[in-house]
Amino acid sequence: MFDDINEVLLSEEQIQTRVRELARQLSAEYAGKDPVFVGVLKGVVVFYADFIKHFTEPCQMDFMWISSYAGTNSTGKMTVKQDVSADLKGRHVVILEDIFDTGHSLEYTYHHLLEKQPASLKICTLLDKPARRAPGITVKPDYTGFVIPNQFVVGYGLDFNEHYRNLPFLGVLKPEAYES
Repeated sequence: MFDDINEVLLSEEQIQTRVRELARQLSAEYAGKDPVFVGVLKGVVVFYADFIKHFTEPCQMDFMWISSYAGTNSTGKMTVKQDVSADLKGRHVVILEDIFDTGHSLEYTYHHLLEKQPASLKICTLLDKPARRAPGITVKPDYTGFVIPNQFVVGYGLDFNEHYRNLPFLGVLKPEAYES
């Protein structure tokens, strides 16, 4: 698996340090507000778990799963496969996301959750890849871990064909690993 990695973009230590900083920042900003953290499955699981361990205020955890795929092909239409279970009306909600890439899924998630009438709705993404942003995307992260270049990255929850999620670092996948 490591042979498929061209370079380590972010080390485990760099990631863990930044995740702790984000958790401290949001702990201060959401003190006394009992926020709901909504993770978008599956890629966010590793970031979510590490973040929530360092968030020091009372909070609620929830997840949703959206998809635009039928098999291995994107349909271009987002659907909610699993919605949040919490009542978000009047609550402070933070979407935790692994990567803000084209922005299509985050845009959809944001507007879907906004319909549930939260008191506030913000976005915290570990990775932001602005070079891939699709035209017309209106949402922006309120909190960002790292801005990364337009490279195919895996690890720390991000995958290629459901592999590499368990790498503790963020690596750039060799083109021959995904072009074949």
